Amino acid sequence: MLIRTRKYQLPTNTYIKLGMVNVLKEQWWVFLIYLAINAGALIWPSWWWFIGSTIALVLYLLFWLIQFAGLTQHEQGKMLFEKLSYEITSQQILVKISTKQGMPIKWDMLKKAEKKKDSFVLFVNKAQIIHWPFKLFKSEGEIKFIEAILKRKNLIK
Repeated sequence: MLIRTRKYQLPTNTYIKLGMVNVLKEQWWVFLIYLAINAGALIWPSWWWFIGSTIALVLYLLFWLIQFAGLTQHEQGKMLFEKLSYEITSQQILVKISTKQGMPIKWDMLKKAEKKKDSFVLFVNKAQIIHWPFKLFKSEGEIKFIEAILKRKNLIK
């Protein structure tokens, strides 16, 4: 079965939000380090433990925020934010800029996928995210077909 989607442009604020949430989910252990540094105050009581660890945590989060926000402005990231359409089969995803220009993405290139209440989010890596709102598809059957492919490829639970 071949699914052709409507053209869709990923909003930059949606991209930044999806990227930050993904980083926080993948790197949850950073908060354990934050708590461990704060535990240093039990050994040597001082407010500097809390101040230093909070500054480090904020700088870490700002680093990732700047990475995602910067990609929206960078020339190499512009392709992620163009109006794209997709042709989806059980073998690959064809990302199309126009009727003559496109790029195939094999399903095994994807790290994981998530089904949200109104969209699918596919992660190629931390920076490359494919967002498919359900409004791109023509029918509920197409959404179920994509969900079945994602489950069969073990990208979604």
